[in-house]
Amino acid sequence: QVHLVESGGGLVQAGGSQRLSCAASGRTLSSYDMAWFRQAPGKEREFVVAISWTGITYYADSVKGRFTISRDNSKNTVYLQMNSLKPEDTAVYFCAATSAKPTPSYGSSYYYDYWGQGTQVTVSS
Repeated sequence: QVHLVESGGGLVQAGGSQRLSCAASGRTLSSYDMAWFRQAPGKEREFVVAISWTGITYYADSVKGRFTISRDNSKNTVYLQMNSLKPEDTAVYFCAATSAKPTPSYGSSYYYDYWGQGTQVTVSS
């Protein structure tokens, strides 16, 4: 069992930056694929970015060039650095994890077995 806890959310002005953290307990994340999803009010949960256990990254087009995912396996933590934030980035951001599988589907929420409780990010215009 993996327990994920996100932190770092809050209110930020458009154009600003914010860094989210996802700390894991229960398992070592080094062999896990990790991702961030987000859900805005009245909308479906959407894929933001993923990082494979090998360190390969995958970004949604909407955040490419602005967001960066990284992982520190020694701290069992994954980070999401968000720059040039826009009001449309406002959402609850969720961290997700799964043990690596032979046929990964990084952009699908169904691929991930473990989820955090989410952290609110609000970008004001």
